[in-house]
Amino acid sequence: MGQLCPTFAKCRTRTRVGLIGQTSCLSRLPKKGCSGYIAHVIDTRENELRFEDIPVVQEFPDVFPEDLFGLPPHREIEFLIELAPGTEPISRAPYRTAPAKLRELKTQLQELVDKGFIRPSFSPWGAPVLIVKKKDVTMRLCINFRQLNKITVRNRYPLSRIDELFNQLKGAKVFFF
Repeated sequence: MGQLCPTFAKCRTRTRVGLIGQTSCLSRLPKKGCSGYIAHVIDTRENELRFEDIPVVQEFPDVFPEDLFGLPPHREIEFLIELAPGTEPISRAPYRTAPAKLRELKTQLQELVDKGFIRPSFSPWGAPVLIVKKKDVTMRLCINFRQLNKITVRNRYPLSRIDELFNQLKGAKVFFF
């Protein structure tokens, strides 16, 4: 459980409103005709699960680094997004953004440039970005690829039947897909 913080009571009279320590509150408030409120404040931040506290992360720290050090090495196979024939490059204007979100956007983009994850682009293609608030109040950078998704050729692979997959596994203890 979290650490207990000081407890206060508030005295409501026509005169001055003040904060009184808990021990003095119990004896003085009823005599003065005040109504008092007692609140126990508990700091719950200590109970939050941190990423470093997860057992798997502690066991394999090299798999879960604090920061990534750049992009993975160049691969022999080049992956491409197949587009519908005759498609022209799509470039959309950026969205209007509030000043606070714009500052956050610039900070995140600069951080990604410094790490080597992104670089300035002179491509005729462009998609608008926006900043979205996460549950923990931090901001997430999102890219709107809806227009690109509309002209992308979809891969149409049939899904395997689960009963056939189980029959292939039979009594195996190690599985490779």
